Amino acid sequence: MPDAVRHLLFIVAPLIAAFAVLPSVYDNHLLLFNFVIFLALAQGVNIIYGFTGYLPFGYVGFFGAGAYGFAITVMHLQAPAIVAVLAAGIVALALGLLLTPLLRLSGAYFSIANLAAALAVLHFVANPALESITRGPYGVSLTGTFNPNMAYVVALVLLAGTLGVVVFLKNSSFGLALQAVREDPVSAAMAGVPVVRMRVIAWLIAALVAGFAGGAFAWYVSVFYPDNVFSSEFSIFAIVFALFGGVATILGPIVGVIILYGVYNLIGFTTPQYFQLIYGLLIMGLVLFLPAGLASLATRRGWHVP
Repeated sequence: MPDAVRHLLFIVAPLIAAFAVLPSVYDNHLLLFNFVIFLALAQGVNIIYGFTGYLPFGYVGFFGAGAYGFAITVMHLQAPAIVAVLAAGIVALALGLLLTPLLRLSGAYFSIANLAAALAVLHFVANPALESITRGPYGVSLTGTFNPNMAYVVALVLLAGTLGVVVFLKNSSFGLALQAVREDPVSAAMAGVPVVRMRVIAWLIAALVAGFAGGAFAWYVSVFYPDNVFSSEFSIFAIVFALFGGVATILGPIVGVIILYGVYNLIGFTTPQYFQLIYGLLIMGLVLFLPAGLASLATRRGWHVP
């Protein structure tokens, strides 16, 4: 059995099936939805960082752009919610195209520039002068489209598609070429790999994932403010979850989300002071002892991590 088919059957299908069934046996629908959204966002970070080496501190910019793309499409075009989710992805994709010059940078310069770009988008949509279009800083209310069940289904479809992309990257020559670009772009270019084009494709796919996630989130909550959908929490959590499990793998970001977001919900709300201590210790331990994430620990023991 080809590895790609095995990964789809034994990782993607069981995960999607589990989250499809869980709402019928667990009554915290919002928690399950957030798990699905962070699973998708962590894999989006995995696509751009795990396979190309670009760490997107401002990844939330695409998420927020998608949320506002959804809102504007509903408010001003009176489009059905499912069409608005597609529009959310297109808006994030357009933003990704606009920001492709950032890919000329590398390392910390790219990360900081990406963060600055996300802040610029936040201040743009929150501008009071654009109140008639974006509602400015006063928030968006889409109660007429409120349908958390359908939004959850869309988020599941997004997660399945995102995992399918990561499976493809993990098992294709395209994905191997991306990793070659990450490791040594000069050598990759000399070997005939179109370095710039490969980076742009991964960047746009990651932007599309975040945009769709933002659209699904806007549909689910229906009422939000700019600071909500552009909160750095989305970027930080997605990055930490992906790094904790191990990037450039399929399973790593999934494990990272399940463990760390699970810990966050068990401890973070009831005893935030202990949560911050535990989270800090986990991250310090990761950086010091497992910089490549939990996947590296499994690899050291001779286990193959898909």
